[in-house]
Amino acid sequence: MIRPLRSTTILLVFTTAAACSKGGNAAAAAGQGGAGGRRAASVTLAQSDVGRAVRMALDETVGVTGDLQPIETVDVKARLEGNLQSVLVREGDRVARGQLIAAFESTQQASQRKSAEAEQVAARGDLQTAQWNYDQAQELFKAGAIPERDLRVAEQAVATGRARLAAAEAQVRATSESESDTRVFAPTSGVVAKRMVEPGERVPRGTSMFTVVRTDVLELQAAVPARQSNDIRAGQTVHFNAGGRDLDGRVARVSPTVDPASRSVTVYVQVPNASGAIRGGTAATGRIVLRTVPDALVVPSGAVRQQAEGGQRFVYRIAEQELEPVNVSTGVVDEARALTQIASGLREGDQVVVGSVGTLGRGMKVTIIGAEAQPGGARPGAAPGAGSGR
Repeated sequence: MIRPLRSTTILLVFTTAAACSKGGNAAAAAGQGGAGGRRAASVTLAQSDVGRAVRMALDETVGVTGDLQPIETVDVKARLEGNLQSVLVREGDRVARGQLIAAFESTQQASQRKSAEAEQVAARGDLQTAQWNYDQAQELFKAGAIPERDLRVAEQAVATGRARLAAAEAQVRATSESESDTRVFAPTSGVVAKRMVEPGERVPRGTSMFTVVRTDVLELQAAVPARQSNDIRAGQTVHFNAGGRDLDGRVARVSPTVDPASRSVTVYVQVPNASGAIRGGTAATGRIVLRTVPDALVVPSGAVRQQAEGGQRFVYRIAEQELEPVNVSTGVVDEARALTQIASGLREGDQVVVGSVGTLGRGMKVTIIGAEAQPGGARPGAAPGAGSGR
């Protein structure tokens, strides 16, 4: 019984000594940790959680989305009823304005035109004869050789001849147009999108025969919120991505009215497509550039925070491996690249916390995983978007 008691006594002695040793270390730590003897809180960040304030050109933009449609779509219809003699194009064929693309049988129309031309020749001859008779009648009347009645008859014959000639000329024009309608020409330069007729088919007047689209310019019709439309003007540049390609267009027109249902304004954007690389109907997303700030100080938009109820905006700056909340004023926001201009509050090269990484506070120690050994922790020259995690 005595030996176990001695063992216990020795254990207590050692435990008391260890406690005294730990108490000394805790006191030293309290001296380093600040008031209350508690260590400062810390946060561990990945490199993707850290951004850097840098200078670059920044665009203020308004986003648009929609489908790029051909600038012109023409439905070619039959202008008369008849039998198709030939159809010269198919879907996908490129045509030039005025190119012959189909032809009707034209024997009847050609005969009517020739008959009208013959009537025109006869009417012109009759008018010439009536005019000569009238000129002679005037000379005879002046000489007293014929009564005034004969002069008036000759004058009336001239008027009748002129009317007959005018009718004959109108008939020639009508029959010529009818014959011309037997030949179908491309109304615009473009590509045949649809062909709805076949050779030998009898086609009623007004039947749709072809659809020709002009794709050298594509147009996007987009609805922009009315509050964002005030600064949109014709001629502004638009950066697009369509079909995996980046391309630039311009604002062509802006609707002068607001849609009462959606409270939006329709904007029409045109994109050059001379090579035809982009097909009509391709979905596209774009950014209308309202203005460009050439040398803006920017940070990832995810770094900018705001106090409750629309209060002051601020960022968490990393200085000497500690967090420091800094009030900032902002300018242009590039939503496409998730960048925000900092008008005041930061300097070029300052490192900031990006995104939601938990509870943060002033004086928290910062450890950046994988960062090089340097003040602030982030890689030198890191782009502001590198830390956005987007």
